[in-house]
Amino acid sequence: MRVAFVGKGGSGKTTLSALFSRHLAHSGVPVVAIDGDINQHLAYALGLDEDELFAAPSLSARTGEIKDYLRGTNPRIPSRDAMVKTTPPGRGSRLLRLLGEDEVHSRHVQEIGGVPLMVTGAFEESDLGVACYHSKLGAVELYLNHLVDGPGEYVVVDMTAGADAFASGLFTRFDMTFLVVEPTRKSVSVYRQYRDHAAEFGIPVAVVGNKVTGEDDLLFLKEHVGDDLLTYCVQSSYVRAHEQGRGHGELEPHNTRTLDQLREAVDARPKDWTIFQKHAVEFHLRNATAWANEATGQDLAAQVDPDFRHGPAALAALA
Repeated sequence: MRVAFVGKGGSGKTTLSALFSRHLAHSGVPVVAIDGDINQHLAYALGLDEDELFAAPSLSARTGEIKDYLRGTNPRIPSRDAMVKTTPPGRGSRLLRLLGEDEVHSRHVQEIGGVPLMVTGAFEESDLGVACYHSKLGAVELYLNHLVDGPGEYVVVDMTAGADAFASGLFTRFDMTFLVVEPTRKSVSVYRQYRDHAAEFGIPVAVVGNKVTGEDDLLFLKEHVGDDLLTYCVQSSYVRAHEQGRGHGELEPHNTRTLDQLREAVDARPKDWTIFQKHAVEFHLRNATAWANEATGQDLAAQVDPDFRHGPAALAALA
């Protein structure tokens, strides 16, 4: 199952991404965490020392090589230059199993705090004025487009802050989206934006309240979020201690139960490969018309393989 954490900057989505990823990994299930936020703090939230660098290459640093690998022998994609971030897989494409023995996982995964992690890559000085961060997220979108995750397997993505997550079709690549909301008017405003955008495409969104300090905070969230409020985290001294470099103790029992509730909500979601592929094709055609046909000099609608059916059956056929 693919899980995204979104929310206003500073709401705690990176912290919750890290806590949920560790919670899954420590239970013994296969999980991959992906840092898809422009600030690239997930590795440190998972336990990387502040003076250390993430050693594995970022996904955006090798987007061309990832394209070459994933397109395989697909005759509809003649070169990496013809493959854009939304290009869906077809017959001949290479599909991925979570943490499989493939070029993407073997090169880009590094374990931090017991959690296999991949990073998008930071926004660098050379990008200023000439690129947007969503160009770096293209490798994440390609990865998720070609991944066949099975029962009891999890991908957890820390997404860009705010409604900016809707600037690409990446938001349709998830089985569940957790919207982290603080008990503040600004955070609720981001919730309303995300809720309305997600509703257009039938994307399931559940709200996780965060930094709740008492009954007034909880009543505020219930008033402004209503039935979308799945659960909440109380203000955490454990998290604060880790943020200050005093990593000790255990997560509060209430917050541990919240992580259990998040997993239960994810596990209750049905996996719908037909809808997944429908959204992939829809956003690919949108991008083709908007910019990609002109950028590549090709009609990228021809990349859609009408006879391809995504999911375990496609992986079995490839094997």
